[in-house]
Amino acid sequence: MTIKIGTLLTAADTTAAYTLGTVVEEAGGKSYKYIQYDAATAAVAGVAGEVAYYVAGTGYAANNVTSDVSDSDAVGAGVLQAALADNEYGWIQIEGIATLTIALTAGADGDPLTASGAGDGTLDVSAAVTDAVVAIAADASANQIMCMFPR
Repeated sequence: MTIKIGTLLTAADTTAAYTLGTVVEEAGGKSYKYIQYDAATAAVAGVAGEVAYYVAGTGYAANNVTSDVSDSDAVGAGVLQAALADNEYGWIQIEGIATLTIALTAGADGDPLTASGAGDGTLDVSAAVTDAVVAIAADASANQIMCMFPR
């Protein structure tokens, strides 16, 4: 666990300012991870407040994420804290309550959420035991989720 005081979580860096995979924690149970953004095949820009997913194949190991769910391994990575362009670096929220800037694909309060079946930038209700559950709908009508993304 790494704790850095004074970290600007909404920064979009053109060069890495921290080691990829660095995790910072805030009071109140929120944690954030430093990642590199990949716009992927569809050139999907990262939008602050939307969910990013690990890039298929090596995304988790390389701390490489995308908002293009079709180029992901269907595992949510976290909620983007800044608008990120291709190959930029920034932070994703991985633990604690987050408010998305996009509606869930489906779901009600208390539902387990996954990237499987979701649209770009959001999450869907888990329908299979093989789905990677990464959040719980805290207040679905307000787009609030309880993040439980992989560290």
